[in-house]
Amino acid sequence: MIPTKILSSKDLDSLRSHLLRQRQQNQTIISVCGGTGCLACGCEAVLGSLRTELKHSGLENKVEIKVTGCPGPCEWGPLMTIYPEKIFYIKVAPRDVPLIVDQTIKGGKVVKKLLYKDPITKQTAIHEDEVPFFKKQMRLLIGNNNRIDPTSIHDYMILGGYQSVAKALGTMSPEQIIDEVKRAGLRGRGGGGFPTGKKWATCRKAPGEPKYVICNADEGDPGAFMDRSLLEGNPHSVIEGMIIGAYAIGSPQGFVYVRNEYPLAAKNIAIAINAAKDYGLLGKNIMGTGFSFDIEVSRGGGAFVCGESTALMASLEGKTGEPRAKYIHTVESGLWEKPSNLNNVETWANVPIIIEKGAGWFSSIGTKGSKGTKVFALTGKVNNTGLVEVPMGITLREILYDIGGGVRGKRKFKAVQTGGPSGGTLIVETSEPKVHASLVAHGDIHEDEEIVSLLDLPVDFDELTKAGSMMGSGGMIVMDEDSCMVDIAKYFLNFLQEESCGKCLPCREGIRTMLGILTRISEGKGEMRDLPLLEELSQVIIDTSLCQLGGSAPNPVLSTIRYFRQEYLAHIRDKRCPAGICKALVSHAIDESCIGCHACVKPCPTGAVVGNVKELHYIVQDKCIQCGACYQICKYDSIKRVKRGDGDTLQARAKELWQPRAKTQAAAVA
Repeated sequence: MIPTKILSSKDLDSLRSHLLRQRQQNQTIISVCGGTGCLACGCEAVLGSLRTELKHSGLENKVEIKVTGCPGPCEWGPLMTIYPEKIFYIKVAPRDVPLIVDQTIKGGKVVKKLLYKDPITKQTAIHEDEVPFFKKQMRLLIGNNNRIDPTSIHDYMILGGYQSVAKALGTMSPEQIIDEVKRAGLRGRGGGGFPTGKKWATCRKAPGEPKYVICNADEGDPGAFMDRSLLEGNPHSVIEGMIIGAYAIGSPQGFVYVRNEYPLAAKNIAIAINAAKDYGLLGKNIMGTGFSFDIEVSRGGGAFVCGESTALMASLEGKTGEPRAKYIHTVESGLWEKPSNLNNVETWANVPIIIEKGAGWFSSIGTKGSKGTKVFALTGKVNNTGLVEVPMGITLREILYDIGGGVRGKRKFKAVQTGGPSGGTLIVETSEPKVHASLVAHGDIHEDEEIVSLLDLPVDFDELTKAGSMMGSGGMIVMDEDSCMVDIAKYFLNFLQEESCGKCLPCREGIRTMLGILTRISEGKGEMRDLPLLEELSQVIIDTSLCQLGGSAPNPVLSTIRYFRQEYLAHIRDKRCPAGICKALVSHAIDESCIGCHACVKPCPTGAVVGNVKELHYIVQDKCIQCGACYQICKYDSIKRVKRGDGDTLQARAKELWQPRAKTQAAAVA
């Protein structure tokens, strides 16, 4: 008899065996990514075309379509994987579907134009694990995202889901579970890196009932989407982790606090919770062990500050999301002044793996102080953007070049920002002469001292902290030579000013004042006294802010001044933006290398670019708004970013040099 309620570990085994028997051996399964990234790329149209084509071919009952979560390379979407062959297609369009059905499903051949092609070697990869993007990854958490329908608890069970709950509740005491998590070395993946087992033990021992466990899915960092993708793609792994954690702590109630901007994540976690309740994996007397636990979903209101633990708990209570002083820890007095344990999505998802494979196995991955893997959202000026999951200890250089494929457009690498906007810290090529000079000027190193590039440091909590950076929640934004560090610092401070709750004066007024100084510098109105003033203000805000949003807000400014002081000086002293981003300091002009291709004329929104085809073009400076559209589209590097006011001079020189060439061409034609 097939159990409809799982009352014991035997029932779970019986149901899993039944599901495996039901699944046809070697059945063709077409897995289409239905995550937010692929939805934006048009996966719903692909799915519609696929269903129609299979029906017309009489294959609708022979081929299973599975809508899954994100496997990682978001910009290649819509993504499709065909099992059991594991054929991996990228950028699939509805018009490609008949070819896929005819050649691959019926004929057993691959559609070459849909395979990944290495931009350097030009070699194609048929299977997912052959793609360079995946080769150096260790995907313990997101590896099943393209094998599981997140709305199907059966898919999760077939892959061994909820076996860790059965093991933990049936064979381990709460103390044994906490000890296992401690020995595994799991640290919180939300940014702080606090030892998870230690937090659980403190919460368990804290006086007061009931105790609460909370999943922080309020992922507000710009460019970060790790937690969203886990909730969208494999929500049951998070639920399973929370059940085990609740049993270890002694909690009857859990909450998932998810961003309101994550509708698909909120929908999938709610479906998963209801399915777990239907099978008796949540609620009263779970698996006949006498332990009861339930989970509710709460939608956040979009406030970045609610990612902070005390602000999040205030929001859960129905109050304004504002932080409180940290002298009382939330594990002792948190939600409704009861002991509360908060971990983020990624931390909870690691727990079932530790219980299944053991602390020894988990702790064998990573470095001495940082165990397991870490999921990063790799974005910015890099060829391969998306989610990457790597073992702790891998270098940033490996992530950027071996997985990310290097900087886009053959541009030069400048920096990578880690830790989110309030982390705001940079990892740079410290061997670069300009960076070296900046560090010397800042007094960080001696003039004759050679330093190893920070890109070669191992990525873990401790090493990045020693380097003045931080792991953060996992956002990783790559910048190239066209990124202005003053503008970057201004962007993050503007974000943090808007997201500050305003409760404490240092954060509320300090960030606003710093942003005003940066704005003046970017407009060419800066003064030499501004740099020491920014550094002094930063230290005051760090020392006196109520929570870490304010306490870490100056990091973007301090890190950019530290590594790129020369760039700040160029803005202040020379009234020049070296990257050509700050509009008040930049002019665009065309030099003599222009061939008159006319490509720059159409994208100009003000009609400032003039000229006939095959003739030297000209930018009318009074009309130019410095949007950079012409600069970005020019294939011949003929458009230059020059100091404000120098555009006409460069253009005049180009005209002088162009005249002899034009006469020669005319004579040749004659």
